[in-house]
Amino acid sequence: MIETLKALSDISRLRLTGILLHGEFTVQELTRIMGMGQSKVSWHLKILTDASLMTVKRQGTWSYYRIGEANRFFSSIREVIEKELERLPERSADSAAVAAVLDERRRKSQEFFDRHARQWDELSRTLLPLPEYQERLLALAPDSAKLLEIGVGTGILLMKLANSGRELIGVDHSPAMLEEARRRVVQSGLSGIDLRLGEMAHLPLPDRSVDCVIANMVLHHAAEPLAVITEIRRVLRSGGLLLIADLARHEREAARDQLADQWLGFEDGELAGWLSAAGFVDIEYERVDGGSGQESVLIFSSK
Repeated sequence: MIETLKALSDISRLRLTGILLHGEFTVQELTRIMGMGQSKVSWHLKILTDASLMTVKRQGTWSYYRIGEANRFFSSIREVIEKELERLPERSADSAAVAAVLDERRRKSQEFFDRHARQWDELSRTLLPLPEYQERLLALAPDSAKLLEIGVGTGILLMKLANSGRELIGVDHSPAMLEEARRRVVQSGLSGIDLRLGEMAHLPLPDRSVDCVIANMVLHHAAEPLAVITEIRRVLRSGGLLLIADLARHEREAARDQLADQWLGFEDGELAGWLSAAGFVDIEYERVDGGSGQESVLIFSSK
């Protein structure tokens, strides 16, 4: 208790706590948010980490800080602390700076996909080889359902789902990707596929409006994966099914620049924790191991 109170007895560390209660950020991003030098931010983070208030996740050469769960005393007072942190004089400016950092993450991703829409399928296969996993994912999708695919890309998966009486909706944040998907849908002669422009953390659908959501290789592009999963919970009907296929944790640092990846894959426990935090239950997953030169894939299902 004493160590925790000492760690929190500084305005800069209180500000850091308030920021990290609403996301996870690198040291570089935190220096921008707080308008403070990197050495000072790193020093404050070390004190908070030593007190088990923060944890750090290494992803290649980047390190992401987040609120930890090992400090039981802090967990017991977290709700009260979180409310009081909103009263800090710097809180409004910090919140605006956090929003700017997250907007920049999203903007860089959208600009990348707009530039590479036509070449995306070949580019992704070449730079980040994956095992054959899509048939397993497709087999989990319910028939005769209103189904939403987030991050529809060029529309390949959505067109494979166009049978069994499904009503299909595809959402993507890149206008160029959506245009490419529409072109392919028209060429295939398929009808009844509704393609919409929208952010995965702000889906253009009403509450509890779909039976199944598929997030295929999109979470590692998300600025805030938990925010996306929480938004999916909003649009799913009671008893609806969420299917996620995404990269298992890897160390291909070049994927950040070459493929606009925000995250170098995920640990299975990390994804399961986010699903649970967003209110999902019956969480199951399987790992599709990659062959030589390939990265492994995690397939999650949950309701």
